Amino acid sequence: QVQLVESGGGLVQAGGSLRLSCSAPPIIFTIYDMGWYRQAPGKQRELVAAIASGGSTNYADSVKGRFTISRDNAKNTVNLQMNSLKPEDTAVYYCNARRDYPVEINYWGQGTQVTVSS
Repeated sequence: QVQLVESGGGLVQAGGSLRLSCSAPPIIFTIYDMGWYRQAPGKQRELVAAIASGGSTNYADSVKGRFTISRDNAKNTVNLQMNSLKPEDTAVYYCNARRDYPVEINYWGQGTQVTVSS
């Protein structure tokens, strides 16, 4: 059973910052691409940001310039620094570990609530 353990959610005012962290087993962290998704009430889960095992990143257009994803290889942790938060960022945020070859495999964290008040 692969466990991704998330931390760092909470309540913040618009314009504030939060930092999410997700720890993974070393073998998963080393070879899987890591990412953060979010799901707001009544909406589909969407990709927020991802970082490949080699370090390349991609972001949803809605968070570019405000969120930064990074890997801490010493701690087998992926972090999501969220600045200039908006009420529309309110959602449950999920950590994801993914590989596409030879077959697609996804692991998910339990989710952490982020609430941005206006």
